[in-house]
Amino acid sequence: MTWGAEQQGQGYEGGYGSGYGHDAGYGYGGGYGQAPAYGYDSGNGLPYVGPVPYDQPVTYERPTSNGRPVSYEEPVPYGQPTPYEEPGPYVPEPEEPAPAETEAEPVPDPAPSLSPGTGTGKAGGRDRYFDALRAVALVRVVTYHTFGWAWAGLVFPSMGVMFALAGTLMARSLERPALAVVRGRLRRLLPPFWFWGLFVVLAMLVHGWMPGWQIVFWIVPVGDPPGDRWGVQAWEILWYLRTYLWFVLLSPLLLRIFRRAPVPVLLLSLVPIVVFQYGWQPSYDRFGSALTDLATYLFCWLLGFAHREGVLQRLRPAAVVLGSAAALAYGAWYAFAHQADFGTYDLDENPLAQAFWSAGFVTPLMYFKAYHDVDFARLARVGRLDRVVRVFNARAVTIYLWHEIALILAVPLIDRFWDVPAFEKWLPLESQWFMFGVGWVLIGAAVLLFGWVEDVAARKGPRLLP
Repeated sequence: MTWGAEQQGQGYEGGYGSGYGHDAGYGYGGGYGQAPAYGYDSGNGLPYVGPVPYDQPVTYERPTSNGRPVSYEEPVPYGQPTPYEEPGPYVPEPEEPAPAETEAEPVPDPAPSLSPGTGTGKAGGRDRYFDALRAVALVRVVTYHTFGWAWAGLVFPSMGVMFALAGTLMARSLERPALAVVRGRLRRLLPPFWFWGLFVVLAMLVHGWMPGWQIVFWIVPVGDPPGDRWGVQAWEILWYLRTYLWFVLLSPLLLRIFRRAPVPVLLLSLVPIVVFQYGWQPSYDRFGSALTDLATYLFCWLLGFAHREGVLQRLRPAAVVLGSAAALAYGAWYAFAHQADFGTYDLDENPLAQAFWSAGFVTPLMYFKAYHDVDFARLARVGRLDRVVRVFNARAVTIYLWHEIALILAVPLIDRFWDVPAFEKWLPLESQWFMFGVGWVLIGAAVLLFGWVEDVAARKGPRLLP
């Protein structure tokens, strides 16, 4: 099969279409049949009939982070994530012994953390409350990418949750020299990214992609790595790694500013996204996309700082409830009131709505942790579930990077099932839920085959499962 244009769709006897934004997803609108009929839907009503010869420039339109179309010539940078939301198990830096109690960080930051106050639910140096949030966020990302439900971001804004958890852990790590912290983050993030990128880049080259100088962003993704239409479904999720990387680089300065006036800085962090929507709008290039994403999730990152620094504990519950309700109300109103502008109420297509809804949703989660020191200690009593949560956190980078490829491969695999009469009769091959299950089986295979790269990046012995 081929991977088509951004927001591609591919179907069997009816096809499935998709609409991508941050944390983008795709769904199957028709169902599977024995005679596959491949087609592509740009997600904004623009059909694509391919493939496109590799020696000719490709120009197509797709929605940008603020919903307006923009034309690109190959190599195509991804504009605005979808997600997903930060991996990994805690691995101590060689420069300093690990603290007694640590937390894993969401995709893609496997760094140490201590939350204010120590609960009784930390097992193996991990905080089960944060681990559970991270696992739910990853499941929601895969679910959204399978079904494309526009309401999924309203139920659980995974990206906002993961950026908040990453901010908490980054603030904890910055108790050590900033240069060592940044170097450690890069060491843990880049090897899994390079390993995954080797497969994607080689596949695109085999299918005729001709990269330019922008291929350097496949080495250090401070900008959106380029790619072609064939592989867009695999590489467009990298917006999240790019945004995370910039937050890591800026965190020493951001934390210093935050400590001067924590609450005012936290509230003012929503101003940039408001300015971008109503005033000056960033350009549609790599710089503009990165700037928009940073503004969208800046509040959530600083909210992590507020949790680590003990700021949330000092806030009155009434103030937190009223502020969160106001942010949720404004984010929901803006999303539904501007459906015509963005073509959907999906938060991933609407940066301003995403910023306010994520702020209002994540604040109570972090406040609940800080104020009540909740730790989900009872999770340890459910051994298998606790084990699954731990694996999700230890292999979060692998799950995030490989989940789209797993969902892509699930389509031709299910197509082969139609050739087996017993499978055709007894298995729900036309169901999206069946494809969802097959996708998770392939994600599990990726964890077993490639998860060891995270161990090597963390300077640990490679393991089949953590």
